[in-house]
Amino acid sequence: MNELKQIDDLYKQGKKEFQNGNYYDAHEVWEDLWSDYYLKDRKFIQGLIQLSVSFVHLKNGNMKGAKNLLKKSKEKFLEYKGEHRSINIETLRSEMNIIEKEYQSLNTPEGFNWSLVPKLDK
Repeated sequence: MNELKQIDDLYKQGKKEFQNGNYYDAHEVWEDLWSDYYLKDRKFIQGLIQLSVSFVHLKNGNMKGAKNLLKKSKEKFLEYKGEHRSINIETLRSEMNIIEKEYQSLNTPEGFNWSLVPKLDK
């Protein structure tokens, strides 16, 4: 399999895991992509990894970790505009801002509205 196809397959596999709510698995797949290939948009991939890990922390009851990783993730997307890797960046940023407000209103993850998780679509 050629390298571009491997890169594309890993990206799509991570996106599928994320969309299915398998945030740990998404993080693992994207971590392979991030570490095995020196991509021009590696900061973008790192942002997706951190976003995934934010939800892993949330599921594990670690609000501080969830908030921290969401903030770090948001910073990684600042240099991207429009659509990148079939994700609408403005929509993603807006959804992340909503999640950030939701996180701030919670003391424990039990009340989190999981429907707020970005769909990572155009």
